[in-house]
Amino acid sequence: MEEFVIRDSGERVEFESGMVRDIGGKKARFFRCLAGSMLRRWAEHLHKGQVKYPDVSPGVANWTLAKGEEELQRFKESAFDHMIDWLEGKEDEDHGAAVFFNINGAEYVKEVIRNGKILKTSKEENESPKVG
Repeated sequence: MEEFVIRDSGERVEFESGMVRDIGGKKARFFRCLAGSMLRRWAEHLHKGQVKYPDVSPGVANWTLAKGEEELQRFKESAFDHMIDWLEGKEDEDHGAAVFFNINGAEYVKEVIRNGKILKTSKEENESPKVG
């Protein structure tokens, strides 16, 4: 197993039980993403997208093929369109979740462009190596 370091702020909190933990004040609190309905709505939006645009191979979502400026622009335009619809209170679809999806897509493409890293897309590349 690879060596790793447990992050430590140097500050502690002691519980009534006697347990002591790092306060973790500067660490992201992903659990807070669960407050409200957006995480669930975003997940449902991703599922509906998978039904409409099936995975290109097991576990590889169609939208993760995006790799260039054209796709980045499309994500941005769609995010803006859905933001306007959300601000106007339209309920013909889940515009809030669509904003999340498109901003995430845009940020994904920006990272791909920045790192020059593209997800594997063929079924063969994503399968586990065969033994024997």
